[in-house]
Amino acid sequence: MSPLDPIKHAVAAVLAAAHNTLTTLGAAPGSAVTWLLCIAAVVVLVRAALLPFVVHGVRQAHASARARPHLRELGERYKGRTDADSVKKMLEERRQLSQEHGVSRLGCLPLLLQLPVWIGLYHLLSEVASGTPVGAMSPELVASFGNATLAGVSLATHGYLGSGGAHLAVVAGLAAVAATLSFVTQHWFVAPNTVTDGLPEAMATAQRLMPGLSAAGILVSAGVVPVALLAYWIFSSAWTLAQSAVVMRWFPTPGSPAARRAALRA
Repeated sequence: MSPLDPIKHAVAAVLAAAHNTLTTLGAAPGSAVTWLLCIAAVVVLVRAALLPFVVHGVRQAHASARARPHLRELGERYKGRTDADSVKKMLEERRQLSQEHGVSRLGCLPLLLQLPVWIGLYHLLSEVASGTPVGAMSPELVASFGNATLAGVSLATHGYLGSGGAHLAVVAGLAAVAATLSFVTQHWFVAPNTVTDGLPEAMATAQRLMPGLSAAGILVSAGVVPVALLAYWIFSSAWTLAQSAVVMRWFPTPGSPAARRAALRA
């Protein structure tokens, strides 16, 4: 039994329940629109459940930003002092500074706890698209999912190449939308809300390259993943964009360009 199985089964139950609800309301059981709405429902429910971790992450980013100048000054004061007494004093002062500014010793651990959820959801959609029943996603539901088509392209099909130009247009279009949403999020909402002062040049360069790299990664991955996963990326990226916009507008990280713009507006 895989450690991801409980997560996959929980998400499968949500996907099946969403399908049952929509069909009860009159939606066509085998329609691609119905299944796309089910995927959107899973994204909304999962991301909403993870909002407490997002709030924690924002608070920790603010705490770290407030503590960073003091920690930098502390490092300068103890620079070159490697004796045991100095190291002990520096560590104690770092602990006091972190406690004063509310920096958790767990750091980003709560955010990392989200990763199994994302991976489980990814594997669930991949397995369902390949025709494998998972938990509440029975063989009948899996078959319905695999037979659903968007503009003639099955949600279970993989890659850019398939049944002619229509297939390429659908897959490339979905990939372009997902890549654009990712680029816009990283370039206009995440980067301006990130403090890069004092970062090593390699890390600062990586931050600048991140929007393009994330978009390129989606375009490349679209050549091997099922169409259903592209739809999931679009819904998830749309949520991330909206969430990042809210954080940047109303809860900017202290010391970031977004915080400076907010101060000017005030």
